[in-house]
Amino acid sequence: MTIQPPFNDADVLTTVEAAQRLGLAVRSVQAMVDRGELQAWRTPGGHRRISRASVERWLGGPSATTAPAVPAAESAQGPRVLLIEDSAHFQNLIQLVVRQALPQAELSVAGDGVTGLVMYGRLDPDVLIVDILLPGIDGAALVASLRANPALARARLVVVTSLSDTELERYAFALAGVPIVRKDRLVTDLPLRLQEALAPAA
Repeated sequence: MTIQPPFNDADVLTTVEAAQRLGLAVRSVQAMVDRGELQAWRTPGGHRRISRASVERWLGGPSATTAPAVPAAESAQGPRVLLIEDSAHFQNLIQLVVRQALPQAELSVAGDGVTGLVMYGRLDPDVLIVDILLPGIDGAALVASLRANPALARARLVVVTSLSDTELERYAFALAGVPIVRKDRLVTDLPLRLQEALAPAA
């Protein structure tokens, strides 16, 4: 984080303004800044100022300078899949399984719950694959909040976990009716769950 603003005042947001724009808590935005996911700097008084363009980039807006939106004709070729998983090992394994099961899928990956929630709103995925234990936002809380909001509940959910049945009981409030894939059975079980998630509604 730099201490000199590289942009004009019109090109920057306060932390509160960025949080409102992203629909997140101020602390979540501060964490994104600290991880380098938003371009920011501090004023001489120590206040964060955030690049408007970096916020728009997260939202997929017109100011985005990287990760350009996929043209409609191209995106129509396959389903959009969002994976929210913090383990690099399981990120790689799940990506391999998804690409084999759904060769035409447009696959995006988030490493924590906060980033995943922002990407969910930006990408509007057809399928959300989410781990239960996540940094930032607990996976079960994220699932519960998405299912409770009709505007965000379009994606079909698939939960992946290493937890035992007993350990999963505490998350029953969020997981009713959601397919669960054990991480030791990803290769055999996840393709079937993906097919079921993308099957036309009866």
